[in-house]
Amino acid sequence: MKNVLIIEDELGVQITLEDRLSAEGYNVTIKGDGIEGEDEALNNDYDILLLDIMLPNRDGFAICDNLRKAGIDIPILMLTARNTDLDTVMGFRQGADDYLAKPFNMAVLLARMEALLRRSAHNQTSTARDTSTMVFGEFVLDRESGQLKRKDLPIALNPLEYRLINYLATHPEIIISRDTLLDNVWGYNTDSTSRTVDVPLAKLRHKKGEAQVPKHIQTVWGRGYRFEMDPV
Repeated sequence: MKNVLIIEDELGVQITLEDRLSAEGYNVTIKGDGIEGEDEALNNDYDILLLDIMLPNRDGFAICDNLRKAGIDIPILMLTARNTDLDTVMGFRQGADDYLAKPFNMAVLLARMEALLRRSAHNQTSTARDTSTMVFGEFVLDRESGQLKRKDLPIALNPLEYRLINYLATHPEIIISRDTLLDNVWGYNTDSTSRTVDVPLAKLRHKKGEAQVPKHIQTVWGRGYRFEMDPV
């Protein structure tokens, strides 16, 4: 049975989520306060977190950021009543794995959760068995520790960013469409927009110091992206 933590202050949403997720076999814990919810996530083990943005005492963006800084790497699906690009960008910047706008279709929510859980389990299995190290330019991707380094200095990546760089680096020199990335990194390709891919990739480029002049992660306009192991 998977353990899901829901940090959500709307009573109606709480009841709906608890009833449906319990019926689907999830063990559900709900917190309606931002600070209490963050404390719960920090001190107990969960398989996935459903996180509202607008919460009393501490908003979802701050909670997401604090959890990632504390090394909590469970999948985080953010729920927002404000379906704007700004919310999407902010969520990904703070380390969220996915987002869903309210009101949402419960079947879509369940599909997103299942995809994130599958991806999380796959990553844990892959990391356990794959001890290879990849080198490209000044960077070293240690797939055993899940770390990206530049000149021996670690670059802090959230779980989504690591999955992105790992997938791109293991599929070099070919054009990879956004749909392919959604299927293989996010684990789904339904009801998504190009910004779902573009925002985390832009942040990954920024962390690599290539925001203005991309070297390894090249955009192929109208088709997707290509990873260059040894850019000219």
